[in-house]
Amino acid sequence: MADRARRVTGGTTDLWWLGAVAGVVTMLFGLAALFWPGLTLTTFVYLFSAFVLAWGVIAIVHGFVDMTRANMMWWLSLLFGFFAVGVGVYLVRHPLVSFATLILLVGFTLIVRGAVDVVTGLFGAARNSTGQTLAMVAGALGVVAGVWLLTQPESAGVAFVWIVGLYALLFGPLMVALAMDTRTGEA
Repeated sequence: MADRARRVTGGTTDLWWLGAVAGVVTMLFGLAALFWPGLTLTTFVYLFSAFVLAWGVIAIVHGFVDMTRANMMWWLSLLFGFFAVGVGVYLVRHPLVSFATLILLVGFTLIVRGAVDVVTGLFGAARNSTGQTLAMVAGALGVVAGVWLLTQPESAGVAFVWIVGLYALLFGPLMVALAMDTRTGEA
């Protein structure tokens, strides 16, 4: 009863809905990347920077909330959040970045996010095995997409955008499912 009262009064409110919002934003980014055929590099840079900024802010909020709950993995969320915000700010300030630099930034962002999700799934305070599995699948997807981008730099242009868009369309629903699992796990 006391735990429920803290959630209602905002003491340690579980922000499961932030994960759902992040999943929806990820899916919207994926749709834009896949179905915008005339996407230029500069437009993609702005889209990705807005996406990664939103991702980073949500991760920072999660990190601070998890810190108040004595969740041991709070620092990973903060680490990724600050990394993502840094990448987003860099890209907003440098929209004419070279394609090679963009590939490196996107690839490393996906790998870092994937590694954070895998570690959180393995060692985090997930409430059940479904949450752990979803986190690890999402993380593995990020690592695979990031490594593929970094090892296949010759697949320029449309293929690059399709890979990132496809990743976002697969990762977004996993984030929403994880958020819903978190929500039902605390009820």
